[in-house]
Amino acid sequence: MSTIVGRFLNFLLVPLYTRFLSQSGYGIVTELYSYTVFLMILLTYGLETGFFRFSQNKEDKENIYTTILTSLAFSTGLFVLIVMLFLGNISSAIGYQGSEQFILWMAIIIGIDVVTTIPFAKLRLENKPLRFAFIKFVNIGLNIGFNVLFLIIFPLFSMKYHIPFFVKHFSKPDVSFIFISNLIASIVTLTMLLPEMFKSHKSFDFKLLKRVLAYSWPLLIAGLAGSVNEVYDRVSLRYFVTIPKGVNSSNYILSQVGIYGASYKLAMIISIFNQAFRYAVEPFFFSRIHETDSKHLYARILNLFVAFTLFLFLLIMIFIDFFKHFIGVHVYDGLHVVPVLLMANIFLGIVFNMSIWYKLSNQTKFGIFIIGFGAIITLLMNIFFVPLYGYTACAWATLICYIMMSILSYILCQKYYSIPYNIQRVAFYFIVTLILFFIDKYLFINIFLLRETFKIFLISIFVITVLWKEKLLFFKNL
Repeated sequence: MSTIVGRFLNFLLVPLYTRFLSQSGYGIVTELYSYTVFLMILLTYGLETGFFRFSQNKEDKENIYTTILTSLAFSTGLFVLIVMLFLGNISSAIGYQGSEQFILWMAIIIGIDVVTTIPFAKLRLENKPLRFAFIKFVNIGLNIGFNVLFLIIFPLFSMKYHIPFFVKHFSKPDVSFIFISNLIASIVTLTMLLPEMFKSHKSFDFKLLKRVLAYSWPLLIAGLAGSVNEVYDRVSLRYFVTIPKGVNSSNYILSQVGIYGASYKLAMIISIFNQAFRYAVEPFFFSRIHETDSKHLYARILNLFVAFTLFLFLLIMIFIDFFKHFIGVHVYDGLHVVPVLLMANIFLGIVFNMSIWYKLSNQTKFGIFIIGFGAIITLLMNIFFVPLYGYTACAWATLICYIMMSILSYILCQKYYSIPYNIQRVAFYFIVTLILFFIDKYLFINIFLLRETFKIFLISIFVITVLWKEKLLFFKNL
């Protein structure tokens, strides 16, 4: 709940950004934050999952926390130092010459987030959700608070009172304020986690680290390939989108990234649930590894996961006239890709559910095959179709990638670990969802009250269907 509520509160910044920033300004935010996904995976190099896995071994439990935290702190410090030394070169290489401060701030933010990954994982492992949630909410509250302060309150204050300092620095909303707000929140979060970082320390065990790295390096490769699937669409627009004649190329590219990024934010509602689900279920999966009915439990969880995310899909798309107000009017052009991106995020969640088989069986090398396969699909589809269809091709490439990954993961799972997933039921839920979606899309009702009642009726059909199939609530004895 802390993750869902927290990410939702952060999601509320989207209306702020898309109203107070231009399309190109929001494009800068979208593009630079896309790089963070890749860098977070690279800099954690699979050690978070390794921490959960090796914490289950009695002989490793004592030293695993100190060993992994020390390794991450050293490698992250090296990363930030390299960025500082080659700041100009890096900024020029990705098209941000003259805006080097953005790159430096992002590097520090990423560095702090990487280091705090393991203390947060320790709180999850020790079942301390209240402290976990409190720190997360402080981070989010500070980030939102400073965004509102810098983008709304200070500019209004400078307009009203004409104080030289405020007129000089805050006369109008600026992209830099977004990064500064995030940086302040990250520093405070790091400070709050210092007790977890320095207490209960044992010894650094290099032999243990070698074993963890042997387990985790395939997860790193798979994660890097996965980051291609997740963020390459937004990055590829800079290099492959077709620019109309007579249009400023830089502004056009960033505006397309901004429009697509805003639509992606609507699809992030399901991504928020995916992230919360991952936080809770990964340690849960590992804790049930030795139980006799664990595989049937994993299969049951997939049914309920798919049902709930499809419910979210219907809720968003049937009431899209309401949800679209979360983004600015000038980025409505991208609304047609929202259902595609929502479905893509559902299949991404399915891929995560099914990925547990190779983590539990210590066959993490298969993660490379599955996610690498998806990355190849993403790369090829973006290269060939973005010049023709722009960000619409990005959305469809993402969906097709995750569908193919889920199919491949299922096939390999049945061959090497055999979790009895109920594919017929999962497919049934998708069919029901699509039927209801297209009924709403093409059956137009003029009367507002009747139309909204009918929308609720459609969602109710899906909910009752799931309750019946899963034998929940009053259907459990039928």
